[in-house]
Amino acid sequence: MSGSYPTTPVFNAVNFSSEQKTITSTTDSGKMFSVQVDGQRFKFSASYPPMTRAEFAPVYAFVMKQRSQKETFTVIPPVISNAQGNISGIVSTNGSHSAGDTTIDIQNITGTILAGDMIKFNTHSKVYLVVEDATGDSNDEATITIEPPLREDVDTDVVMLYDNVPFTVRLTNDIQIFNTGTDSLYRFEVDFIEAL
Repeated sequence: MSGSYPTTPVFNAVNFSSEQKTITSTTDSGKMFSVQVDGQRFKFSASYPPMTRAEFAPVYAFVMKQRSQKETFTVIPPVISNAQGNISGIVSTNGSHSAGDTTIDIQNITGTILAGDMIKFNTHSKVYLVVEDATGDSNDEATITIEPPLREDVDTDVVMLYDNVPFTVRLTNDIQIFNTGTDSLYRFEVDFIEAL
């Protein structure tokens, strides 16, 4: 892994998607069969407002350092990487959970985490999406439901990140293009895919 993507300047737009490959087959009677293959990954593209050369140079230098799709790095997308709810505390897992689980018991939670919030466990790089609201009870415990299912086993007392969630990614293209016009401002868009 080769570091963290520059946090300034800030993206002015992010297009975000979930990629889950599914093979389907439909019979003549209309019955459909499906199976999911490969792991789910988040993809996103980010664009910048027009930048000066001084603002753009560190961004492009970092992108070049990645050697196209070879290296992985972390990026914290604005807005979506922070919880919407009023969750607080150093939240951690309450008990061990196995790869494939979609419900995770957590402890030390104050407040509510909302459906649509991104989370990450600090023992592996996959980011998960909370799909149902969960509120800490009187013991500061809750059960959250996530998608996709856990990619790896998670032991008890593993810290769960819910704000400034870093995505471990790589570039999705071998060609990185920028534009500059007579106004001497640089325009740039970059595409990321989660590295599993």
